[in-house]
Amino acid sequence: MERIEQWREEAKQIFSEFAEKIDVKKNQILVVGCSTSEIIGKTIGTKGSIDVAEMIYQECKRFADSTGVSLAFQCCEHLNRALVVERLTAERHGLEEVSVIPVPKAGGSMAAYAYRQCSDPVVVEQIKADFGIDIGDTFIGMHLKHVAVPVRVSRNQIGSAHVTLAKTRPKLIGGERAVYQLDHDDSTCLT
Repeated sequence: MERIEQWREEAKQIFSEFAEKIDVKKNQILVVGCSTSEIIGKTIGTKGSIDVAEMIYQECKRFADSTGVSLAFQCCEHLNRALVVERLTAERHGLEEVSVIPVPKAGGSMAAYAYRQCSDPVVVEQIKADFGIDIGDTFIGMHLKHVAVPVRVSRNQIGSAHVTLAKTRPKLIGGERAVYQLDHDDSTCLT
């Protein structure tokens, strides 16, 4: 229990610094990948913990409540890294629901716990999230919009798990003549 409180403080610090470095807009999504096994110092997928999942969920929920971001919890590879979201999020973003309920041995402890905490949970196969937190190298990149940009904070671990943060930005398209910021004094934009 003492270790969980230490890990909670580590998660709080990461989320606090992350919030300072991103600009959340209404209806944006944060994808959460989390190996509770890695947090406790074991190999991913070998020693999941509902107690650790509960703590991480609480910190994710606190972050979501303070920023307004919607949460998507990535399942493990046994469910093809599908995601748990609220039905409202799925409907708002046109996400297709699939039929499965994550459990610790097929979905992982984090997704299984999150599913049971949602008010109206659904599982979707894919998403294009605006932000991501990967706790324990669970490979969330497949669920981020193009282009993902790493976000650095002062701490990169929760327990023994490596933590990676990302935000996304729109693709820069065009060539040497392309303009990426509107300069109101630039008359060349009108020719």
